[in-house]
Amino acid sequence: MTLNRGILLAFAGALLLTPDSLFMRWSELDGGAMLAWRASLSGIIYIVIGYMFGGSANAVRQGGLRLFSFWILVLCQISNATFFAFGIAIAPVAIVLVAVATVPIFSVILGFFFLGERPDFGTWVIIGVVFLGIALSVLGDIDPTQLFNPYTALGAVFGLLVAISLAINFVIIRKNETLPFELALGFGAIIAGLGAFVLFPAARSLSFESAFYISLTGLIILPISFYLLSYASRFTSAANVSMLMLLETVLGPFWVWLGVGEAPGIFGLIGGGIVIAALFYFLLRQKVVSGSRAEPVN
Repeated sequence: MTLNRGILLAFAGALLLTPDSLFMRWSELDGGAMLAWRASLSGIIYIVIGYMFGGSANAVRQGGLRLFSFWILVLCQISNATFFAFGIAIAPVAIVLVAVATVPIFSVILGFFFLGERPDFGTWVIIGVVFLGIALSVLGDIDPTQLFNPYTALGAVFGLLVAISLAINFVIIRKNETLPFELALGFGAIIAGLGAFVLFPAARSLSFESAFYISLTGLIILPISFYLLSYASRFTSAANVSMLMLLETVLGPFWVWLGVGEAPGIFGLIGGGIVIAALFYFLLRQKVVSGSRAEPVN
């Protein structure tokens, strides 16, 4: 028995996303400049993908841009890009990542109410283990004095808003199979990027080296990985997609370790191992349970 198509797409997208943090570090840009360039560049690619592979032209002719769900997706993309960048800028990265790691939980809740999808007990256990592994990975080595200040709390709120935005994104795409989601992602990203250029004028000036690294992530890594993750929602539950996406949270630091020599602490290694083991079990489980086939959407 083979893996569900959606699981494979989500796994491929998650793996492609894992070196994103390294290229962000290599670019040496601040949060505002990173948002401006990453969002703007990826937005262009989303639209190109939509017209080349996603049937966006036909969807537009059929009134896809007039759908309420389309503009909800646009808002989710603006929220996702903006709150993540500002959360990272004002709070410890670990706090933001733990908050973002709640995306499978929100996906399960939204999938239950809007799609009638009911994950079994085993899926809940895997989600819980993955979340605990990520919490151990990113919080175990943090300075305790960073945990108790207003900016940390605000960063956690921003991370939760990112998680909610991603969950809504996956659920809407799963529910509306003809929705031109590539255009929605593109419009939202470009709006967020242009807004950042206005708010952060310094973002308009880049060194060649910074432009090179941010272009790799903005033109290739970010849009292609999120396209695969979003498209995967058409074939498997939003909870499955969002859970696999968390591979980036644990594998990203290892890319940073290889690229800039910033080694993860012992808790990072243990927590990362827990997450990888849980997701590996999840993939094996998808091959032997009947739920490995695309779940029905009500």
